[in-house]
Amino acid sequence: MAISAGPSGGDETPMSDINTTPLVDVMLVLLIIFLIAVPVVIQTIDLKLPEVRHDPTTTKPENVSLSVKAGPAGECEVYWNLTKVSSQELLDRAVAKLKAEIDKKGGLENFTAEDMPEAHIRGDVNTPYRCIGGTIFTMQMAGFSRVGFISEPPAGSFVAQRL
Repeated sequence: MAISAGPSGGDETPMSDINTTPLVDVMLVLLIIFLIAVPVVIQTIDLKLPEVRHDPTTTKPENVSLSVKAGPAGECEVYWNLTKVSSQELLDRAVAKLKAEIDKKGGLENFTAEDMPEAHIRGDVNTPYRCIGGTIFTMQMAGFSRVGFISEPPAGSFVAQRL
């Protein structure tokens, strides 16, 4: 607070106004800094991101159900339905499954993309990505072009869709 110390006259009162000039100066400097800094920090490529939705899984008999989790020593455990398989067994089973589906349709000339079986992978939350990625890679090496993930939808999303 500033007080006038001039000559003492009867009609002069002490100055009690706040000096706002330093406050305005600081605010203007901050405004300029943010106007320059924000476009530099927020540089993104324009993308249309997918909306999250829950599509019920349609189970067909030719689809392959895989479960992946980490074992007690950190090794990857892959299950074909309920049977634990190694990486080589997974590849051999996947190749045999795809060959059986092609033979059932009467050969490659009658086999379309719609007839292609899918691999559905269920991965435990604590599974390292190398286990999931290795399973995807093995299924793609076997010839499966459709590999999907089974996940739990967010709470309440199923109820909201039905209403």
